Amino acid sequence: MMNSAENRLRSKAARLRHLEHKLYNAPPNGYSVIELAKLCGVNRRTIYRDLDTLSEAGVPIWEHHGRYGLDRSKYLATIRLNLNEAIALFFAARLLSHHSDEHNPHIVSALDQLAAGLPDQTIAGHIARLADIVRQRPPDPHYVTILELLTRGWAERRMVRICYRAPNRPLTERDIAPYFLEVVRTTPGVYVIGYDRLRDDLRTFKVERIEHAELLDEQFSIPADFDPYTHLARSWEVMNEAEVTIHLRFSPQAAPRIRETRWHHSQQLFNHADGSCDLCLTVAGIREILGWVLSWGTEVEVIEPEDLRAEVINHARRILDKYK
Repeated sequence: MMNSAENRLRSKAARLRHLEHKLYNAPPNGYSVIELAKLCGVNRRTIYRDLDTLSEAGVPIWEHHGRYGLDRSKYLATIRLNLNEAIALFFAARLLSHHSDEHNPHIVSALDQLAAGLPDQTIAGHIARLADIVRQRPPDPHYVTILELLTRGWAERRMVRICYRAPNRPLTERDIAPYFLEVVRTTPGVYVIGYDRLRDDLRTFKVERIEHAELLDEQFSIPADFDPYTHLARSWEVMNEAEVTIHLRFSPQAAPRIRETRWHHSQQLFNHADGSCDLCLTVAGIREILGWVLSWGTEVEVIEPEDLRAEVINHARRILDKYK
C-alpha cells in the first residue's frame, strides 16, 4: 500500500500534468491565476507554486500582464511507451520518412528526440537512422516556413493570407481559415483544408503550391458541424467531390495483391472462379483514383463509371501514340 507521502506525490504529479495541459491549450492571451485555480480546483497560492515548479523543470511558460501560457515552439512533451507502443511509433516514423521528400528540420528533430527517449536500443537505433535519411535530403526552407505559418494559424485559430498557384492557373491571393492539415497516402504532399474567403466556401490547398503566406491577427472559429474525418471519409486522398461508384475488375495475376489490402473503407470484393476479382468502392470523384487505376496497367479493367473508363482509354491511346 502507498503511504500518505506517496499519495501526495502522485497527487501533485497529476496536478502538474493537468496544469501543464491547460497552459498548453490556453487561449492566445493566456489564463489568469484565478482562472487556472478554478480550472485546476486549487487555490491561487498553489497555482503560483506549481507554475514555479514547472518553470524550474524546463516547461517554457510565458507571462504577460498576469496571464500565463506555454511557448508551443519550445515545448517538449514527455511520453512513456511500452515495447509494442514503441513499435507502432516506429511504423509511423518509417512512413513519415517515406512521405517526406525534402529535409524538414522539424521531422528530423522529432525523430531525433523520439530515438533519444526510447529505452529499447534496437528501435531507437532504427528511428535515429530514419532521422539521418530525412536529414540528407535537399532542404526547402520556403516550404518549411509556409508549413510553420499554416500550423500556427491552425493551432491559434488565426486567418492566413496566401498566394496560391494551382496548376496551369494564374496566381491568386486568398485569406483562408485553416481547419485541418492532411497528408496524402500515395504521393508526398500536405494539404490545408479550410474556409476560403475568396470563394466563400470550403477549399483544399496543396501546401507545396503556396508561394507566400502571412499570418493575420484576425481570429476564426471552426464551425461545429465541420468534422475533418467525415469530410474526408469518401475521399481517395483529399478531394471532396460528388460521390461516384467505382467498379474495377482485376486479373487473376493481380487479384491476390488486391485481396490482401484494405484499399478504402467502402470497398466490396467479389471473387470469380477464374481467380480474378471485382473491387467496388464509393469515392469522391474520379480525379484522384485515376492515377492508382492506371498504375495497374493491363491487370485492371474499369467496368464503371463510364467517364473513368473513357479516361483510361484516352491515356492508353496517348501512350500508344507516343511510342509509334
